[in-house]
Amino acid sequence: MSFLNFPPWLPLIIFLSSLFIILKWKAAANRRKRNLPPSPPKLPIIGNLHQLGKLPHKSLWRLSQRYGPIMSLSLGGVETTIVSSAETARALMKIHDLQSCSRPQTQSIKKLTYNFLDIAFSPYSGYWREMRKICILELFNMKRVLSFEPVREQEVGLLIESISQSASCGVVVDLTEKSTALMTGVICRIAFGKTFKGDGFHELVNEAEAVLGSYSASEFFPVPFVGKVIDWFSGQKARLERVFNGMNVLFEEVINEHLHPMRPKPKQDDIIDVLLAISKKQVESCAVVITHENIKAILMNIFLAGIETSSSTLVWAMAELVKNPILMKKAQEEIRNHVGNKRKVIETDLKELSYLKMIVKETMRLHPPAPLLVPRETISHFKIEGYNFYPKTMVQVNIWAIGRDPTYWKDPEKFLPERFVESSIDYKGQHFEFLPFGSGRRICPGLNMGIKNVELALANLLYHFDWKLPNGMKEEELDMEENSGLSLTLHKKLPLKLVPILYHP
Repeated sequence: MSFLNFPPWLPLIIFLSSLFIILKWKAAANRRKRNLPPSPPKLPIIGNLHQLGKLPHKSLWRLSQRYGPIMSLSLGGVETTIVSSAETARALMKIHDLQSCSRPQTQSIKKLTYNFLDIAFSPYSGYWREMRKICILELFNMKRVLSFEPVREQEVGLLIESISQSASCGVVVDLTEKSTALMTGVICRIAFGKTFKGDGFHELVNEAEAVLGSYSASEFFPVPFVGKVIDWFSGQKARLERVFNGMNVLFEEVINEHLHPMRPKPKQDDIIDVLLAISKKQVESCAVVITHENIKAILMNIFLAGIETSSSTLVWAMAELVKNPILMKKAQEEIRNHVGNKRKVIETDLKELSYLKMIVKETMRLHPPAPLLVPRETISHFKIEGYNFYPKTMVQVNIWAIGRDPTYWKDPEKFLPERFVESSIDYKGQHFEFLPFGSGRRICPGLNMGIKNVELALANLLYHFDWKLPNGMKEEELDMEENSGLSLTLHKKLPLKLVPILYHP
């Protein structure tokens, strides 16, 4: 009978199956020999990329429940280690901070940072140390942050005025859109000395962030040439060029405006003014000479890190408070009792609003702006919990998982600002169960600016308005689903639309 004949393809199947088993055995033996952290099974070529899903921080958290707080993955051809507990994060970012404080050098980041002339994504080097020093001492010191107080108060005032008009008409407000517009205005004025409205600027910044957060085949594919071909066909390369060219033209235009001899002297220096002043004072013997390219790279960092992270945190805070009206009422009473009839909250009020500060901390615990932080890259070999970390390994810290770990947080899924009462936990990266801005040498230098932006806006939204959900929706019906999408920032998936009711003191 013909169907019992020996199939001609059977030897090939046997050979390929045997080869797969041998390669898998050799890979496992090599892993044991190298003493790498535990790893989920992976596929040829793509490794564990298929296991990341739409929300990588959640997928990685689920995998860590099975494979432990230190986990090894292969993202295409990139060896990656995931850290998911406070203890391992402390070991990485405190004990082995110097050995793990570099950055992966991908093509998209290289392009958008003018060949790594920035702070956030630049690999560890003498250049990075000098630029970080400039940022800390000149751009983001507390004196500079406080100098932008009028900018924040004016932009928040415009936000309140806009929402008040909607409240007088009983119109639903898209708070996601309003928050983004607010933070765009604040960051533009801090960086440029002016705002950009209605010209597609925010859309351009959004697309730049999406490019950074998306997977590029050339970054993960083991054969670089093939990855570049895939990026070309997928449109990733063209998209990167379009975003870079758009931002570059804008930055160059604004820098030239600042250099124009007929430009009126501003009442207050913005970020470009500060960097240009430093550039003029420098001499050739300086370790770092600041050029237009350096300035544009720093501006790229400020916009990619400053707008979406702050606006997203503000939206999550309001969403949690609307979902928990008792907590909202408690916050409003604190603010309104302190402010009285002053008609607005100003920055000097914030230090007295302790419950408001707890709300912002609790929001960042549950909804950290960057749930996996910016990836690190190891510089030299070290061990954590007996596992080897080899040079050029990409390391990501899942702070979303750490912030919901019941080992450190009672009822971790519950929004409970009171957990920070009499707590010494702060944003400075020394409490490893709470790392919204990272820790060590790579902690976000603009954290003070970001916190000020969120606290002032939230305080005024709670002072000026009562809030309710539209169309008779109940609190428990509010969708709290996350959506990081093609972005480094964790967003609320659906826009937060609320009905504001004007408060009369």
